[in-house]
Amino acid sequence: MEEVLYYNELYDLYSKLLTEKQKEYFEDYYFMNLSFSEMADKYSVSRNAIFKQLKITKEKLEEFETKLELKKKRERLIEIASLISDKKLKEELEELI
Repeated sequence: MEEVLYYNELYDLYSKLLTEKQKEYFEDYYFMNLSFSEMADKYSVSRNAIFKQLKITKEKLEEFETKLELKKKRERLIEIASLISDKKLKEELEELI
């Protein structure tokens, strides 16, 4: 479950950097809960092709996070926002997050 949440968060941050096929496969598997078999039938490819493409997509998401650290920075901003006592400033920061 933790792994799913992790990749969903990375996807939210970096999905625009993925190909359309990668986005479709990721969304079908992680959001629609389709099995490899169901996806293979849907796209007329092998289950192995689906597995490989999802593995590549996850690796790309991890690579983006390693290089850009948007998830890490977002988590730090959330920590900082929780320490701010100025309500207006806190709300403005939370909007950015």
